[in-house]
Amino acid sequence: MKITVEKSVLENILLHLQPFLEKKDTSQITSHIFLSTDGRTLTAKATDYEIGLTIQTNSLTVEEPGSLTANGKKLLDIIRILKDEEIELDLQKDTLHIRQKRSNFKLPTFKSSEFPSFPSIDGKPNIAINSQLLIESLKKITPAADTNNPKFELNGALIDIKTNQINFVSTDTRRLALVHIESQNNEELSIIVPKKAIIEIQKLFTDNIEIYYDNTHLIIKSEDSLFYTKLINGKFPDYTRIIPKEVQRSITLPKSTIITAIKQITTISNDLKLTFQNDAILFESLSDDNIEAKTAIEITNGFDAPFILAINSRYILDFLGQVQGNTFTLEANESNQPFVLKDENFKTIVMPIVI
Repeated sequence: MKITVEKSVLENILLHLQPFLEKKDTSQITSHIFLSTDGRTLTAKATDYEIGLTIQTNSLTVEEPGSLTANGKKLLDIIRILKDEEIELDLQKDTLHIRQKRSNFKLPTFKSSEFPSFPSIDGKPNIAINSQLLIESLKKITPAADTNNPKFELNGALIDIKTNQINFVSTDTRRLALVHIESQNNEELSIIVPKKAIIEIQKLFTDNIEIYYDNTHLIIKSEDSLFYTKLINGKFPDYTRIIPKEVQRSITLPKSTIITAIKQITTISNDLKLTFQNDAILFESLSDDNIEAKTAIEITNGFDAPFILAINSRYILDFLGQVQGNTFTLEANESNQPFVLKDENFKTIVMPIVI
C-alpha cells in the first residue's frame, strides 16, 4: 500500500479515531488504526471491541492499493509534527514508512487481516428518528448516566421506543433524567447504550444519519462514517415508577438567577439547603466544617409555609446547563420525597438529601 494525502485530511481522521483505540496495551491490535484503499477511497478504522468507528475519504492519491495497521497514537504524534503539506504512507514488508520531503519515520505493523471485523447494517432494522432530536436528547440525559455502577445497565442510557413516543432515560440512582418525544413508531424497542458511546455520538454526528440495531449492536451511518457500539445487556429500572404522579407545589424559577445563587454557595459546599418562603428563596451551605455560605433571592412563590429542600448542587447545575430558555419549573411534594426539575419535554427527578 502506498498513498499520498494532505496532512490536514489525515490528521483530522486520526483525531476522530483516537477515542476508539486501546490505550493501555499496545501489544493489542486494537491499539492500531486500520487503513486500506481500493485505489480510490481511503478507509480508516479503530475499535476497542466495545465501540468502533470507520471514516472514509476520497481526498488522496493512491499509487498502490492495499491495507495496513499502525499504532494509532504514535501515528498521530508523527503526523502532528509534520508541515501542512502532503504526506506519503508506504508499506514495505511489515513496516510503515511515513515521509514528507526529507523527514522519514517508521512504524511496525500488525497483519491487517487480523483486525477485528465491524458489524454490518445489511438486513438490520432501522430506527426512524430525527437526527437533531436524537443528539439533543442524548446530550440532555448524559450527565445523569452512571459510569462504574456494579449494575451494568445503569452505566448507559435507555432508548425506549413506544408506538406513539420515544423516551430517553438515564439514572445514577440519586437522580433520573428523562426526555420525552412524540413519535409514531411501527415497533416497540428498548435498548441501553453505554455512556462512552453516547458521548462519542454527540461529538461525531449532527445531521443526516441512519440508525440501525440488532440484539447486540447499535450502528449509526452518515455520509462518510460508520459508528457502532455494543449494547448493554440488562433490564433498565422501571423509570415510570420514579416520576411523581401528582405534585403539591410548583414554581417557575429564573434560570440565571438560580445558577448565580447556587454557585455562590458551592464556594463552601456542594450540598445546599433551599428554604422557600412566601417572598424569597434562601440558599445555605450544608457543611460539617465551621464555615457557611448564605444568600437569597426575592421571588414570590405562593408557598403558605416555609418549605425546605436539601440537594446536591451538581444535579441542579447539570440540569440547568441543558435548559435553553430563561426559566424552568420545580415541582415538589414533601421535603424528603423526590422533586422534579422540568423544562418542556425534559425533566430530572432528584432525590433530596435527608437532613
